[in-house]
Amino acid sequence: MKLTHAATARPVLQVANVHKHYGSKIAVADISFEVAAGEIVGLLGPNGAGKTTTINMVLGVLEASRGQILIDGHDVMRQRRRALSATNFAAVYAPLPGNLTVEQNLRIFGLIYGVRPLQMRIDGLLQQFDLLAYRDTRCGVLSSGEQTRVCLAKALLNQPRLLLLDEPTASLDPATARDIRLQIQRIAREQGGGILWTSHNMTEVEDVCDRVLILSQGRVLLQGDPRTLASEHGAASLEDLFVRLARDPGATAPKREAGA
Repeated sequence: MKLTHAATARPVLQVANVHKHYGSKIAVADISFEVAAGEIVGLLGPNGAGKTTTINMVLGVLEASRGQILIDGHDVMRQRRRALSATNFAAVYAPLPGNLTVEQNLRIFGLIYGVRPLQMRIDGLLQQFDLLAYRDTRCGVLSSGEQTRVCLAKALLNQPRLLLLDEPTASLDPATARDIRLQIQRIAREQGGGILWTSHNMTEVEDVCDRVLILSQGRVLLQGDPRTLASEHGAASLEDLFVRLARDPGATAPKREAGA
């Protein structure tokens, strides 16, 4: 599968036959998928399924053993600067430097991404994520929920075409998590970028994602609409389907009732 660089309606992210191995250990096995403009795609799977490896290859942190990844039409390995300038990332396990204030962190990352006008962008994000009162507060003393909101503000500084969110609401209370989900959905709709979202919260995935990919042992087992995928495969809920596949990656066929 060779990816096209055509500008007409091209996906924001194209992953084609991407494989990653470490010696004899296969982490990701020839996966292919796309994220369209304005689409939120959930990347699901148990621990060790290959999600983090996939994200790190999309971010250029790891180089694929073979295959191709394009972000907004740019090859991550061959056109690294262009590809990654159109990308940003937020994860609960990647906090911002705790000795810097909220505004200092946003300013440094804004300068890295060449954001202009930077101060206006920072002020807008501080207001959007209810962080104005913490502008001069060191990130290290913020609550986990406040730190998550700062990380999301950082991830939107450059108005990325591709936004990768790894468990973005994991440390938020239900009300704040709902507000963040609504904001991210609005951003995808209004700015036309694509979002790759990982989560273990299946209710959240059903609420937010337009499509989901379920990975196991480095392979894409299933993909589809999170609101109908479970019933298509004989499961009572997306969580039940997820658990079934985590225990037995071969269990993808619809189950039949006894005596049917």
